[in-house]
Amino acid sequence: MTTLPALGTHVVVVGAGMVAHRFVESLLSRADERWHVTLIGEEDRHPYDRVGLTGFFAGASTDDLTLERSFFDDARLRFLRGDAVVRIDRSARRVTTKSGLSVGYDRLVLATGSYAARLAVDGFGLDGCFVYRTLDDVERLEAFVQQRSAQLGRRLTGTVIGGGLLGLEAAGALQGLDVDCTVVQSSDRLMSAQLDLPAGDALRRLIESRGIGVKTEAVTTRLDPDRTGQVTGLEFRDGSYARTDVVVFTVGVRPRDELARGAELDVHPRGGVLIDAGCQTSDPRVLAIGEVANYDGQCVGLVAPGYAMAEVAATRLLGGEASFPGYDLSTKLKLSGVDVASFGDAFAETPGALDVVYADPVAGVYKKLVLSDDAKTLLGGILVGDASAYGSLRPLVGGALGGDPAAYLMPEGGVTAPTGDLPDDALVCSCNSVSAGRIRHAVHEEGCTDVAGIKECTKAGAACGSCVTMVKKLVATELTKAGATVSDALCEHFDLSRRQLFDAVRVSGLTTFSAVIERFGVGRGCDICKPALASILSTLVGGHVLDGENATLQDTNDHVMANLQKDGSYSVVPRIPGGEITPEGLLVIGQVAQDFGLYTKITGGQRIDMFGARLEQLPEIWKRLVDAGFESGHAYGKSLRTVKSCVGSTWCRYGVQDSVGMAVRLELRYRGLRSPHKLKLGVSGCARECAEARGKDVGVIATEAGWNMYVGGNGGFTPRHAVLLAEGLSDEELLTAIDRFLMYYIFTADRLQRTAPWFEDLDGGIEGLREVIFDDSLGICADLDAAMASHIGSYEDEWAATLHDPEKLRRFASFVNAPTTPDPSLAYVAERGQPRPATVAEREAERADGGVLIAGTTLEVRR
Repeated sequence: MTTLPALGTHVVVVGAGMVAHRFVESLLSRADERWHVTLIGEEDRHPYDRVGLTGFFAGASTDDLTLERSFFDDARLRFLRGDAVVRIDRSARRVTTKSGLSVGYDRLVLATGSYAARLAVDGFGLDGCFVYRTLDDVERLEAFVQQRSAQLGRRLTGTVIGGGLLGLEAAGALQGLDVDCTVVQSSDRLMSAQLDLPAGDALRRLIESRGIGVKTEAVTTRLDPDRTGQVTGLEFRDGSYARTDVVVFTVGVRPRDELARGAELDVHPRGGVLIDAGCQTSDPRVLAIGEVANYDGQCVGLVAPGYAMAEVAATRLLGGEASFPGYDLSTKLKLSGVDVASFGDAFAETPGALDVVYADPVAGVYKKLVLSDDAKTLLGGILVGDASAYGSLRPLVGGALGGDPAAYLMPEGGVTAPTGDLPDDALVCSCNSVSAGRIRHAVHEEGCTDVAGIKECTKAGAACGSCVTMVKKLVATELTKAGATVSDALCEHFDLSRRQLFDAVRVSGLTTFSAVIERFGVGRGCDICKPALASILSTLVGGHVLDGENATLQDTNDHVMANLQKDGSYSVVPRIPGGEITPEGLLVIGQVAQDFGLYTKITGGQRIDMFGARLEQLPEIWKRLVDAGFESGHAYGKSLRTVKSCVGSTWCRYGVQDSVGMAVRLELRYRGLRSPHKLKLGVSGCARECAEARGKDVGVIATEAGWNMYVGGNGGFTPRHAVLLAEGLSDEELLTAIDRFLMYYIFTADRLQRTAPWFEDLDGGIEGLREVIFDDSLGICADLDAAMASHIGSYEDEWAATLHDPEKLRRFASFVNAPTTPDPSLAYVAERGQPRPATVAEREAERADGGVLIAGTTLEVRR
C-alpha cells in the first residue's frame, strides 16, 4: 500500500463529477496556501458536463463537454483519476483506493453522486441493454448502435424505459443515432414528477411530432433475447409485446452511499448520507454534497442543489456561515425542438393556490402559472411548447408578479415578461445560485458587458443555460442605464444580430448551420439561433424544410408540416389563393374531410381548415389534395399565411379594382416565403375595406387612381393598424413595392419580430422606409429585387416534394413499431354535426358506461 504524505490542511474529495468540480473550484478560489485538496475520481477523465450529455450525439466531443480545467494547474490540487475509493477509516482519517493508495485527510467531502437504476425484470443484463448516466455509457451506446445496425443491415428500433427528464433526453440521443425510438412510461404521462396531466399530454404530442413514440401506463415485465443473447423484445404487464434492438433504462438514480455505510455514517433508510444545513454528516470531519447527500429526507438528482451544497460546504470549511436553503426542483428539458420547463410549486399544492392557464392547441403550447390566493405572488409554473419565459419567470418565484398574470403567458408580440426590473435578491441562475444583484454588480463593478463575461465572473448560465436569455436582458438593461452601447447579439452562440448574421451568410455563401456556426459562432447552437438560421438559409439557399440539417433546426410544427392540435391530431390547411376556389375544389376538400372524418371550418383568412388528422394520415390526405391541384398553405411556418380579399370589382357594385385577382397574384407570388415571423396580406376592392387590409402586415386598398399600400398592421394580443406607405400605385409598381418591403424586412428584422415593431425601429421610421423602397437610399433595391426573383423562381410545394421522398415519409407514423396503428388516445364526440376532441369528463363518462373510445371514431356522448 502506498501512502501519500499529508499536505497542511488537507481536504480529500471523493468523486470527480460536476458538484465536486464546483466545490474544489470554490474552495481553491478563496483559500490560502495552507489549504490543499486531493480530488479522487473513478472515471479516467476530467470532470465533464453531465447536464449536456445529449450534446454528445449532436456532435459535441468529450473536450467540448469537459468542464473548466484551468484550476487543475494549481499546485494545491492533486487529481487522482481512474481510481476509486474503496474504504474510509474515520478513526485514522484515511481513505484507501482500489489501486492501493492510502490518503490521509483533515476533512473529507463525499461527492460520489448516484448510479443509474435498472428495473428488476428478467433480461435486464442482455446485450443491447444500457443505462444513460456517464460518458462511458453514451460511448458504449453509440458503438453498439453502429455495430448492430451494420450487422443487421437495417435501421434499429430502440426503447427507452422511463419517461422522465433523462428518459426524453435519452430518446433524443437514440434518434440522433438514427434509431426508431419509443419511450415507455409506467405512469399516465411523461415527466410526471414535473408536469400535470394537461402539460404531460401537450409534451406527449410534441415528442410524437418529432417521430419518437410514446407508450404510457405500460409496465415492463420481461426482456426477451434472441439465440445469441441480444435483446429482441419487451413484454408488458397487460400482455402486449414490442420488438426492440436496444433498450436504455432511465428509471431513476440511487445515491452511491456504499462508502458511507461501510464507514458507519448515518444513512437514510431509503438511501443517501444524512446531512444538516451545513452539509455536515454524523461525523464532524466528513461532509457530503450532491446526489449522495440526503437533506430533509430527500436525495435529488439535479445539478442546481448540488452546486448550492458545494458552495455551502466550501464556505463552512473556510470558517464562514452558510446554510443549504433546500431543494430547488426547477427543471428544463434539453431536447432540441422541444421546450419544457417546470418550476416552483408546479402542482399548486400551496393551500388556496390559483392557476392561470394559457393553451394554444394550434401552436402546441400549454402554459400554467400558479399564484397565491390573492393572485399577486408567483408560486410556480409549467411551460410546454414555449419555455422562453422560463428565465424571466423563474427568478420571480416567491415574489410579486406584478400586472396581469395572463400577460406573462402570451406569445411573442404580447405583453413582455419581466426583464431588468427584478429585485436584487431574485435568483436568476438557480444552477449556480446567482442573483440579479450579483449580475448587476458584475456589470457595474467588474466590467462584464456580455453573457460570456457574466458567465466567467458569476457562473450564471454556465450550467444548463436556461437563464441565458434573462442574463442577456439584465446586462442590456444595466448597460443602457449606464449609457453604454448594448450588444444585439442573436444569442450566446452568435455575437452577431440576426441582421448581421443574415448578411454574413449571404456574403460567405455558406449553406448549412454547422458551417455557419463554425465560422461565425461558437458551441452547438440553441433553440434561439437554430430556427432563426433555418429561416435565413431558407431565404438565401432554399431547399426543402426537411432536407439535411434543416430538419433538425425547425420549430415543432415544421417537423411534420402541420399544426399540432390539443388532442395530438393535426390540421390540414391547403392554400386557397385569395379565398377563390372552384366547385370542383370544394368537392375534393369535402370528400377528403368526409373520408377521414375531419372537422372543417372556414377560417378568418378565407381558407378551409380540416382538423383531426392523425400523423400517419397526413401523407395520404395530402396526396389526394396535391393530385387535385392544391398545395401547402404553410399554416405551420413563419412565412406567408394568407392574402385575404373582398369580392372586388368582378361582382361588387362598389368595387373599383379586381381585388380577388390581385390577391391571387400576391399569394402565388409570395407563397412559401420564410420570414422572421408569420406574414398576412389583405386586398380590398374599395375604401369600404371589407377585407380588413389595414390589419395586415401588408394591406392593399383599391382607389380610382390605383392601389394604396399600407404596412405594419397585425392582430393578436397587441393589435395595430397599418400605416400608409404609398398611394396610387399601378399593378407593377405595387408588386415591386411589396417585393422590396418584404425582402427588406426579411433581410433586417430581428427574430420573431413582426413588421410593425420592425419598421418603427428603422432609422427614419415610415419616411425612412419610403426612401429605401422608392428612392433606393441604401442602394440595395437591386439586391432586394433579385432576392425576391430567386424565391419566386425556386418555389416548390413542400408537401408535393415530400410525397415523392420515401425518407421524408418515414416521419409520418403514429408509432415507430406500428406505423399504421391509430393513436388510441384520440377520441371524439359529435357537436353540431362534426367531430371535436372529447373532454376528460366525456372520456370518463364513456368508460363508466362501459363504452370504448376508439381513435378516429365520432362518438355520441351519453347524456
